[in-house]
Amino acid sequence: MLQAVVLCSKKTFQIAKQGDGVDFLSWFLNALHSALGGTKKKKKTIVIDVFQGSMRIFTKKLPHPDLPAEEKEQLLHKDEYQETMVESTFMYLTLDLPTAPLYKGEKEQLIIPQVPLFNILAKFNGITEKEYKTYKENFLKRFQLTKLPPYLIVCIKRFTKNNFFVEKNPNIVNFPITNVDLRECLSEEVQALHKNTTYDLIINIVHDGKPSEGSYRIHVLHHGIGKWYELQDLQVTDILPQMITLSEAYIHSDLEEAR
Repeated sequence: MLQAVVLCSKKTFQIAKQGDGVDFLSWFLNALHSALGGTKKKKKTIVIDVFQGSMRIFTKKLPHPDLPAEEKEQLLHKDEYQETMVESTFMYLTLDLPTAPLYKGEKEQLIIPQVPLFNILAKFNGITEKEYKTYKENFLKRFQLTKLPPYLIVCIKRFTKNNFFVEKNPNIVNFPITNVDLRECLSEEVQALHKNTTYDLIINIVHDGKPSEGSYRIHVLHHGIGKWYELQDLQVTDILPQMITLSEAYIHSDLEEAR
């Protein structure tokens, strides 16, 4: 398996060098889809049937912030500044973490901020807007889910990269192990098409340590006996479900549609 990954990825992912979990996930799903004879538009595969969902992306161009107020107002009436909408598919959802700084408690110990999963899932409720900046222009975007896949993969954006270094956001995401309901992220007409909108966690991938020197751990649910296990390389140990939510989760790889 490892040798096949090295060959098929043309040495992008190597046995002796640790890669990024999300980069590998994206490549691996696309490689499986292609190997099964799938194409981008026409032919579907089991990979698409299991993991692919869809969303609407609403985009609105913003005037330059340094312009006078009257000029901004005039620009907002032009066609290029009106909101546009496109339909898009996804294999996983990327959630953004708030940039909350570390602060110290009463005993001068560093406290890592925590954020509920549903707070960052609000990105996909069709209402929440976020500004995206490019080299020349700024845009407001909002996202609305239109189809939920049987298995939903959620990636938490912990790393910020620029030309000089990589920063890691250490915020802890509080997430339930079961009954993650995404109904509120769907419009009323889309809700009517989805009998099941609730997911149970079955795999969680954690990144520990610094961006360049860290390591990965995996939490896996054994369906047969209902127990959770932690895997790191060849080491396998039991883990309590409540300990999973205290980790710096990076990928909720496979939230299984429940009931």
